[in-house]
Amino acid sequence: MAIRKPTAPSERSAIMAEMLAQAGQESKFKSGSLVEGTVSAVKDGDVFIDIGYKSEGVVPVEEFGEGAEVKVGDKVTVMLRELENDKTGMVVLSKKAADDKIRWEKILERYVEGCVVTGTVKSAVRGGLLVQIDDVEAFLPGSQVEVAPVKELEPYVGQTFDFKVIKISNERRNLIVSRRELIEGTMAEKKAELMASLQKGEIRKGRVKNITDFGAFVDLDGLDGLLHITDMSWARVKHPSEILKVGQELDVMVLDVDRDRERVSLGLKQIQPNPWDAIQEQFPVGSRVSGKVVNLAPYGAFVEIAPGIEGLVHISEFSWTKRVARASDMLSVGDEVQVVVLSIDLENQKIALGIRQTQENPWDTVQERYPVGSKVHGKVRNFTAYGAFVELEEGIDGMVHISDMSWTRKINHPSECLQKGEEVDAVVLDVNPKEQRISLGLKQAQTDPWSEITSKYPVGMVVKGKVSKIASFGAFVELEDGVDGLVHISQISDQRIDKVRDALQVGQEVEARVVKVDRAERRIGLSIRAMSMSEDEVKALESDMPGEAKEASSSSGSADFGGLSAAFDNAFANVEWQPGEAN
Repeated sequence: MAIRKPTAPSERSAIMAEMLAQAGQESKFKSGSLVEGTVSAVKDGDVFIDIGYKSEGVVPVEEFGEGAEVKVGDKVTVMLRELENDKTGMVVLSKKAADDKIRWEKILERYVEGCVVTGTVKSAVRGGLLVQIDDVEAFLPGSQVEVAPVKELEPYVGQTFDFKVIKISNERRNLIVSRRELIEGTMAEKKAELMASLQKGEIRKGRVKNITDFGAFVDLDGLDGLLHITDMSWARVKHPSEILKVGQELDVMVLDVDRDRERVSLGLKQIQPNPWDAIQEQFPVGSRVSGKVVNLAPYGAFVEIAPGIEGLVHISEFSWTKRVARASDMLSVGDEVQVVVLSIDLENQKIALGIRQTQENPWDTVQERYPVGSKVHGKVRNFTAYGAFVELEEGIDGMVHISDMSWTRKINHPSECLQKGEEVDAVVLDVNPKEQRISLGLKQAQTDPWSEITSKYPVGMVVKGKVSKIASFGAFVELEDGVDGLVHISQISDQRIDKVRDALQVGQEVEARVVKVDRAERRIGLSIRAMSMSEDEVKALESDMPGEAKEASSSSGSADFGGLSAAFDNAFANVEWQPGEAN
């Protein structure tokens, strides 16, 4: 084994220096690093560059730029791509990549996110615009061109603007800029200044920016205010587009300023004369005017009698005679009508109008056409619980109360003796033009059967009838002409009767004798029991008959026995019986 001699100090120093040089050279020649080199040759479209490595590198001549003159000995900066290419064994260099890196490093030195730059729009591309800023190409997204969305980008090509750098992308080595943020920043400053300067009541110039169903937004040169539809005109406005257009310039009044919420309310009608200021002079109460129906509600119609002046015609003021359920039954929007001013409420800006006042009121002459006591003919139009309405002429009804429907029957509901649509004769009982009421009587148009009751049914007369109702005190028997007579329980039989139903049934035909007639109270007392009495027995009791019954018996031969008259009186009084109750 050979023994190595120790190295001298000077030799060790030289070795160490050589090792350090090799280490520095290796760190210098790394992929992606920039190196300085000298052009050693140019041939066949390639430029050979000596970078101080053991072999030369090669760069395509195109990377030096079109028309560039490259000479041997030129100093160039290149990027090291590969130390040894697998195919050629040469070092692969790139002049273009080195230029791009150097350019990008300079960009990073010049620009930071948030800085403002000036550039010219170079071209429109998908999603936005390319902007040339000095020697840097930046991207302007379409959403960052304006505050509002932009549909067409071509008109911006060739224009120069200020932009804000919003992002620097190291991966793509490009800038993303925004014009919108600069505009918004300027607008915010301008808006704050304008908001601070606005005062209620002042007039400002504006431009209609947008129209909605409820109003329009007006640009006050940097600040948007709302012009509500109700503040556009003193007249009714269905939609803001009727009087405004986008882009239209106009003067508006500042109605309210909410600086905390940054809201401004504007008015257009407020800078015009208020038609309500002279309403009483222009349309005094009682005046007749023409108008147009502009809106309908179930309770009435709104009629415009002048621009900005609307009045309400309530359905009760449509007609003197017609019964109007809804305004749309008589009027339509757009109809021209004649109206009379009934009242004016200046404080609430309301006018009450009437249509019927333009026509003669038929109730003013109703007493002349239908005097009390006259006989009239009409058609049953409707029922109520207490009577029936009879139409005498269009819109003029008379009321027949149930108590005036029959002389003989107690009517609980008008349908018991009348039908809707039935034509009837009646007598006018009362006329009240002020209340628009006419009272009629059906029975008054007929002969009262009770006026001749004593002659037709004298005491003692034998009558036939049908049992119509059973009560605890007796039975009602229907005679002719709807007249009812009462057979008291004591006058049913000679035998004691505990219950009327044990002896008589509803619908049963009976014969009885008239024993009591009270024309004033419209009551007839009958006796089945008296049918078996002789004439002498009846005459023997004649002296006991009181009052009208006794007078009648003097000519009829009737009699009262066993307190007969008192029994009937008590029965009638206790049940408050009325004619026709059996029905």
